[in-house]
Amino acid sequence: MTPRQTVAELDKYVVGQADAKRAVAIALRNRLRRQKLSEELAEEILPKNIIMIGPTGVGKTEIARRLARLANSPFLKVEASRFTEVGYVGRDVESMIRDLVEISIDMVREEKVNEVAEKAEQNAEERLLDLLLPPPTAAPRPKPPGNDDQPSLPGASSGAENLDRTREKLRAQLREGKLDERQVEVDVRERSFPAFEVVSSQGIEEMDINIKDILPGLFGQRTKKRRMRVTEAMDYLIQEEENRLIDMDQVTRSAVERVEQNGIIFLDEIDKIAGRERGHGPDVSREGVQRDILPIVEGTTVNTRYGMVRTDHILFIAAGAFHVSKPSDLIPELQGRFPIRVELQSLTVEDFIRILKEPKSALVKQYTALLETDGIKLSFTDDALEELAKFATAVNDQTENIGARRLHTIMERLLDEVSFEGPDLKKKTVKVDAAYVQERLADIVKNQDLSRYIL
Repeated sequence: MTPRQTVAELDKYVVGQADAKRAVAIALRNRLRRQKLSEELAEEILPKNIIMIGPTGVGKTEIARRLARLANSPFLKVEASRFTEVGYVGRDVESMIRDLVEISIDMVREEKVNEVAEKAEQNAEERLLDLLLPPPTAAPRPKPPGNDDQPSLPGASSGAENLDRTREKLRAQLREGKLDERQVEVDVRERSFPAFEVVSSQGIEEMDINIKDILPGLFGQRTKKRRMRVTEAMDYLIQEEENRLIDMDQVTRSAVERVEQNGIIFLDEIDKIAGRERGHGPDVSREGVQRDILPIVEGTTVNTRYGMVRTDHILFIAAGAFHVSKPSDLIPELQGRFPIRVELQSLTVEDFIRILKEPKSALVKQYTALLETDGIKLSFTDDALEELAKFATAVNDQTENIGARRLHTIMERLLDEVSFEGPDLKKKTVKVDAAYVQERLADIVKNQDLSRYIL
């Protein structure tokens, strides 16, 4: 997609924040441009990482997540404050790359499963028919020597034809669901392994151990007979056939390449580790965490259980409110790795109105669909949406500004009675207008102490 088309797609899910959308759209397009260059030059062009600055609940995470979905890129959201510097017990910074590879493996495997789904279903159906109608086990009688031209007995061919006819009848019944409740015996792989513990200060990956590879070798791959309904057996056999048809080595290679070329990591709460302490103490220093994150962002090679993964071309999008600190409080080396900075604006009354009704998964659409499952026809008037937006803005101004997340709290409070009484309501049509909103929320919003607790 062109940057303009990318922004148009993001507009369907996130209201406003044109600068941030523009920045990520350019970053995505530059990635595509880089892939069209010669290998030598492409290697030199590094991604232009982005810092998003803005209060919580204005769309920072959503923009990054939707961007990754549009580009079909492996995406990981991680809080920078979760990491600790080397020497302290806690999350190791390299674990974010390992987690991203796992996500990529799942993505590629899912794509491969969709490719082989039809073949896997056909194979599973044949295996299930073999269980329902076992083929004759008696070996054919050997022909006497010298009688090669002698025709086979008519009974043998008619028996095979009868078996085929019965099998086709069973196939038709199976597809129609007439055999769903019948029980069959299936050979299933045992998954119980003896428990053991690895005691090490390093992660399993750093010890270069792949437990999944070791266990089957240690304890063998035993199977046991298990009785199950035909529907359960079909699901199990399809899964088994999918595993047989998929080449996991190829999946691994594709997944690692996708991480290296298209991976996106969203580093949230980057402002929580901003700061340069001069004192020394037993605590984890914020600057220490920054220095540990630096090589990952700068470009390094991380050891994972699927092999070595280079981080040079992974796109990092950092985000933070920066109420107390500033981006300039980050260590200079890390600042230099985030050349693009965009500020996201606080949401206005008009933004809240748009958030309530415009996005594909707008809150009004969500609640209408939820209550419709109980047969309740819920409708919102325009003045009700305006009133809700005003209340959200007022509460954000009076208390902590949590952006669009305030709407979730207010909507829950507004529809509390309808949601509880829903199944028992005699009148199944509920119209939410400005008067209804005032009646449910006005007193809470006016009483600041109460609104701090409830909204």
